[in-house]
Amino acid sequence: MDIRSLRMFCHLATSLHFGQTSSAMHVSAPTLSRTIQRLEEEVGDALFSRDNRRVELTDAGQKFLLFAQRVLLDWQDLEQQLSADHQALSGQIHIYCSVTASYSFLYDLLNDFRHQHPGVDIKLSTGDPADALDWVKEGNADISITAKPDKLSSSLVFQKLGDAPLQMVGPVVPCQVSQQIATDDIDWAQLPYILPERGLARTRLDKWCKNLGFKPKVHAEVSGHEAIVSMVALGLGVGPVPQPVLKNSPLRSNIRVLQLPQSFGSFEVGLCSSKRGLQDPKVAAFWALAKTSS
Repeated sequence: MDIRSLRMFCHLATSLHFGQTSSAMHVSAPTLSRTIQRLEEEVGDALFSRDNRRVELTDAGQKFLLFAQRVLLDWQDLEQQLSADHQALSGQIHIYCSVTASYSFLYDLLNDFRHQHPGVDIKLSTGDPADALDWVKEGNADISITAKPDKLSSSLVFQKLGDAPLQMVGPVVPCQVSQQIATDDIDWAQLPYILPERGLARTRLDKWCKNLGFKPKVHAEVSGHEAIVSMVALGLGVGPVPQPVLKNSPLRSNIRVLQLPQSFGSFEVGLCSSKRGLQDPKVAAFWALAKTSS
């Protein structure tokens, strides 16, 4: 067992909901289930009783919870002692990411980093995720949060934080597009598309259309996935959106996820930095924190 597994167990012991815990810990439901199963194998007893309706701690789970909480408190004390033994870090670290990534992937990391290194100022820039790699390559940011490209430059390094399935969304509002998608046999070639100007989502969509044998009718090209959600919600077309963007969008009730004849697949979302950038103690500290939390 490790610290990450104990943290997942303690969160699940509080939430008693696998979906809430997997989302909060940025892991998939199968990963969370396998983690709990491994802990149960190590303990030699069931920690949770679960059925289709509810999840509850067993007697062994209650005892293990007290153990896990003591271990995590001791670990926190050790981290603080070790941190105090080293010269405090200072200066600024510059991070670039999309608005959605700033609260779906970055929030917990920043919270932990601020507590461990209060002397480091954090500068956060948000924008189009398609620009994330360029911000790091050009030295405009120390770290970016981005989807891992199919081919990563040899000058860059990547640390996975989680997965982001790419989904096709359509409007709920009564309109021509909602009529076109209100069938089990959607004519994908006849739909208007709202697409990102560039980036991995655009590459995946273009490949998907090519595999299905048609060229998409592009109604609009936009910067950022959040803009796709807005235009789709207005009934202007359909478009590809990463699942975290949809989950955190205030317009999620105005769109729906469409069943696809072929899956887009998932993105690996994580931190990106240059190899040279990792020589900066501040960047290295942030990187190490993300590695232990993933």
